[in-house]
Amino acid sequence: MNILIAGGSGLLGTALTKSFLADGYTVYNLSRKPGGANTIQWDGRTTAGWGQRINEMDVVVNLAGLSMASWPWTAAKKKSFEDSRIFPGLALAQAIREATHRPSLFVQVSGINYYGLHGAPSDESTPPGDDFPAQLTIKWEESTKSVEELGVRRIILRTAPVLARENVIVKLIALPVQFFVGGPLGSGKQAFPWIHIKDWVGAVRYLAAKEKANGVYNFIAPAQTSLDEFTRILAKVIHRPYWFPVPAFLMRNVLGEMNVMILEGRFSQPKRLIESGYEFQFPGPQEALVDLFG
Repeated sequence: MNILIAGGSGLLGTALTKSFLADGYTVYNLSRKPGGANTIQWDGRTTAGWGQRINEMDVVVNLAGLSMASWPWTAAKKKSFEDSRIFPGLALAQAIREATHRPSLFVQVSGINYYGLHGAPSDESTPPGDDFPAQLTIKWEESTKSVEELGVRRIILRTAPVLARENVIVKLIALPVQFFVGGPLGSGKQAFPWIHIKDWVGAVRYLAAKEKANGVYNFIAPAQTSLDEFTRILAKVIHRPYWFPVPAFLMRNVLGEMNVMILEGRFSQPKRLIESGYEFQFPGPQEALVDLFG
């Protein structure tokens, strides 16, 4: 089986590639930078020079998109967030439209922020929010919607922040705790959505193998965790005190508009993923943080 991953050099792409390779699949990385034999170069905007390669692929995974853990969120940065998601998606959809042999599966990654940063606990049936992260996620998903009209099975993964030591959000939360000044960030009561990287990869592989799996799935751990609970457990796991609150205004001054990724959040549930039969390796924060930091 041949698998093409757009944006495969990042945290998720690297983990997913290792998993596929371990099972003997052939994985190609669609990248703006030159690389090894299995790297296919593109400009992230058009099908020029690579589009015909889609005929060789059985599965396409779209991970392309500039990380939002990049601040400050200036107008130019927000445009970069949008362009880095929409143009690659449109180019992939065009390549599939022009192909003589189309992939059987298209995996579109997006964000759990689709539902907005406020409101009652959400699931896949909840309408989208109206804030910037939500509206960006809507456009991200829409960029590849046309492949469904071509008969290609599409799975949308609305992904929570992925727990891995390399994740910038995890580093921002863990750093004060590691330096003995950990405590509530803002009120601490805000939801902190997350999914362990092993569950993220495991759930992708699980849904890819289920021929009837399609549509939207929330990629988020089932435990509804506040940021205070998450950070308190982290402090316990790495044997650090938890006593030094970080005022919300300080986070806003340091991070600018990006503060909403930490100081705001909405509880969500992986309803369809659980109904599909997937069993989480790390359903709660205790076991997840022990695995990463214990």
